[in-house]
Amino acid sequence: MSRTLRIASVNVNGIRAAYRKGMGEWLEGRGVDILAIQEVRASRDDLVKLLGDEWTVVNHEALAKGRAGVAIASKLPIVEHRHEFGPDDFDSSGRWIEADFDIDGTPLTVVSVYVNSGEVDTPRQEEKWRFLEAMTERLPQLAGDDARVLVTGDFNVGHTKLDIKNWKGNVKRAGFLPRERAYLDRFFGALGEEITGADETIGTGHGWIDVGRVAAGEVDGPYTWWSQRGKAFDNDTGWRIDYHMATPALAAGASGYTIDRAASYDTRWSDHAPVIVDYTI
Repeated sequence: MSRTLRIASVNVNGIRAAYRKGMGEWLEGRGVDILAIQEVRASRDDLVKLLGDEWTVVNHEALAKGRAGVAIASKLPIVEHRHEFGPDDFDSSGRWIEADFDIDGTPLTVVSVYVNSGEVDTPRQEEKWRFLEAMTERLPQLAGDDARVLVTGDFNVGHTKLDIKNWKGNVKRAGFLPRERAYLDRFFGALGEEITGADETIGTGHGWIDVGRVAAGEVDGPYTWWSQRGKAFDNDTGWRIDYHMATPALAAGASGYTIDRAASYDTRWSDHAPVIVDYTI
């Protein structure tokens, strides 16, 4: 017997501020079963207080107070959760958390990820390379035969020219560097096939599905993040950097892909919009 779950992901840009601006009202009316959150910038106590008793919450805070932070909130029981990720000397705190579920006997794993934003020719970009490399190692471990796994969140990379309105002006900036995009080429490349990345390097496809691109087709956007500066939101000069990346077995049951773009600039409660998908398992 199948069951449909609604899974949403959003970078809240500070959950306390988001709740002051209306996140709670949005969540109350959206029928979400599992919520992956990034850039929480708050403690577990804050999360539990804001979300309420109906949610089970697991989180991982950054070492630096008030920065990063990821969480998964669920109306379903969480069987187990993990946040170990990457090399022992690598600080991935506040950027990766996995939660396991049992959906009527079928295992499901949901990951909330917040990839470093990076900055060209700085240590921040070096940390981003290390994080993307760690993802390269972890993804095959998660994606076993017929596994149902969703890696969702803020990847801080626009995959192709369709994913950034002003792509020509960003080819040398973090977020749209060919080397960054090549990682996504491999993540979304056909399993086991030789993939030529945006930076012309050769790698092997991991076989994950970009649920948003499959749903939208080969069109510009739809975008999930807009700068707070100028008229970026009003002009829809955005980036698609928030993804639902699913194993084929899970993606096969995906439907209703939606980006909850605010009606107007002044009604936004984050600079990102929630990305929502229904999964039949």
